Amino acid sequence: MNPTAPATLADTPLVPQADTSAFAALVARLSRQSVEKNHDAYADVAWDSPEMAIDPHDSRFQLPDWECVARTDWYKSQTPQVQAAFGLARYATAMKVGGEFENVLQRGLLTHAFWLPNGAVEFRYMHHEVIEESQHTLMFQEFINRSGTNVKGLRRDEKLGSGFALRCSRTRPALFFMFVLGGEDPVDYLQRRSLAGRDLHPLLERITRIHLTEEARHLSFARNYLKRTVPQLSATRRHALALFAPLLFGSMARMMVYPRPSLLKSFGVPRQQVRQSLRHPDQRAVLAESVAKTRRTCTELGLMTPAAKLLWKACGVWADVSAKPASRRQA
Repeated sequence: MNPTAPATLADTPLVPQADTSAFAALVARLSRQSVEKNHDAYADVAWDSPEMAIDPHDSRFQLPDWECVARTDWYKSQTPQVQAAFGLARYATAMKVGGEFENVLQRGLLTHAFWLPNGAVEFRYMHHEVIEESQHTLMFQEFINRSGTNVKGLRRDEKLGSGFALRCSRTRPALFFMFVLGGEDPVDYLQRRSLAGRDLHPLLERITRIHLTEEARHLSFARNYLKRTVPQLSATRRHALALFAPLLFGSMARMMVYPRPSLLKSFGVPRQQVRQSLRHPDQRAVLAESVAKTRRTCTELGLMTPAAKLLWKACGVWADVSAKPASRRQA
């Protein structure tokens, strides 16, 4: 089943490393589209329209069957009103985490752009992306505020850990753009799947479609930046990047795909039931599929070494990159 999301640039073929003119043309096209196809968090979302009002008991906020909490006996035993309230909090929490991730991304892009020489083709595009990420953060926070939920995002240790990604934006840009894919690819996967064949609340659907459209440009840039720069790294650094990638993506995919502990605690969801749900083969497939495009990118970059492949499997984010996605009968 292919999610019914807008056509995007996320699957743009990677530009060969040697073809710098093609990379410049791609970046110019992304910059032009950021001007022609951009969105404003307030001008392009009808926040005050009656149909956009948020009712925490609206059944359209109920979780899809493939969400891990939806598989638990706890969730199935709740009233439709509680299921909807949990779903609303789940979406709001995801937006909180997403907004905080995009805050780190914006600061990293600005740091990287600060050190670029005059004439660098990336400079303009990176600032377009910073602007778009700011608009996304505004949308997310406005949704959270209107939802009436007081959700939490990243833990304190995760926020402190973001400093490493920021340092990489200056000293290890290839690793920084791996962080970008680690945060954006799983969200892109989840949002596309959420749109597939479901009656979403119109406000949630509008925000999701805007986010997907613009994030496709960000993903396209990150993949092609890596395609251009990773081959230039020393053999030692490529080897280190190959081993670090599965650890990074395994961690970040769980951060984006799994419900936050603070959310589970606030609703009293039994942790044992959630852990049991996460061990379900279909749920494991969701985690692996959320980074399928990133796995393919790493393979194309020559980073899928035998040792790296073992780590991908150990981190629970491995699947045959040539195989079709796992069944989504419950989507």
